[in-house]
Amino acid sequence: MPLAPRARVAVATAGCALLAGCSIGSGAPPDAEEPTPHGYVEGAEETAEAQWRLVMAEAGTGDVHILDPVTEESIEIASVDGVRATGTDGRFVYVSGASDTQIIDSGVWTVDHGDHVHYYKTEPGSIGAIDGTGFTPVGDPAVTVLNAAQEVLSLDRDALEGGEVAQTGETGAQAVLPYDQRLLAVDEGAVQVLGRDGALESELAESCPQPQAPTVTRRGAVFGCEDGALLIAGGGDEELTAEKIPYPDGGIDGGFHHRPGTAVLAAHGLSGEVLVLDLKERRWTEIDVPDAVAVSATGEDSPVLVLTEDGVLRSYDPGTGAELARIELMTVADGGVPPTIQVDTARAYVNDPGGTAVYEIDYRDDLRLARTFELDFQPDHMVQTGW
Repeated sequence: MPLAPRARVAVATAGCALLAGCSIGSGAPPDAEEPTPHGYVEGAEETAEAQWRLVMAEAGTGDVHILDPVTEESIEIASVDGVRATGTDGRFVYVSGASDTQIIDSGVWTVDHGDHVHYYKTEPGSIGAIDGTGFTPVGDPAVTVLNAAQEVLSLDRDALEGGEVAQTGETGAQAVLPYDQRLLAVDEGAVQVLGRDGALESELAESCPQPQAPTVTRRGAVFGCEDGALLIAGGGDEELTAEKIPYPDGGIDGGFHHRPGTAVLAAHGLSGEVLVLDLKERRWTEIDVPDAVAVSATGEDSPVLVLTEDGVLRSYDPGTGAELARIELMTVADGGVPPTIQVDTARAYVNDPGGTAVYEIDYRDDLRLARTFELDFQPDHMVQTGW
């Protein structure tokens, strides 16, 4: 849904997390007489590969569980009254309840330095709660911005990593996205570039009426606007540029769904179709899939996944819209919480609340069912962390 105008957003001051580069890392504390090891992060263990976790919440009980796909073991981490939604910034999970949002540290994350990455894990835990619900999180090393219909909040990442919830200063905006060590703020359709102290640096030429679905990809930051997707690229030594990519017809319903960071995005179209945006080609592809309940793009030159009301998962070519494969997975309950498709670099995960299961799919191998995780609770809401 579009965000309400003139919502409040908190802005963070740029801290060492933005500037530290590879001085951040993990492992055992360095010896006082030795230099700090490359990639050291106090209290965390550095690993050789990404540490994915599935965080799931049961609507009826409010219980929140974390599943490790490697060990196939799950733990109950928290309980939230009246669970209605979940979201993540890659490490922290935001579980919207009846009146507030519980923040959970999943204990896994990735630090991307461009030419190489570091993977970390530590103990998961519940951090605390903030007022308000229905937030869509998007973050960077210094700040996580929480966009919602009635307000926009900003949380200090250093504080979260230390187990505390700390909001920062405020500015008026409809939607905000951290990008290139700045904040991109949409205020009554105007797209403003703010410093981390909230000071206005510039205003971009393109507008974004009724912003929704803010996300960051390797090809730039994206807002879903009333009249198309707004791609903001550049940064660093380059000037920021803004380019509108008009919808083929109508618009999108809700957010973009995609493997984190990748430049192919999928969305539900207002006319019932699935819309796929290739940011490299600046091109939309319409896929006529009746009764789609969940969609996700898996990356450039990689399939788009669509789950339909009949419980069948299908894959499509992102450029032509041609169907590539299909597999029958589940019975989708009428009136229940819609399932979701979570995608990482090798697998897709589809939650089945009615079947109390999660399906692991090899989306590069004709939707081969790799594993089924049988659960003793209903995974009504699910997000994947570790990215």
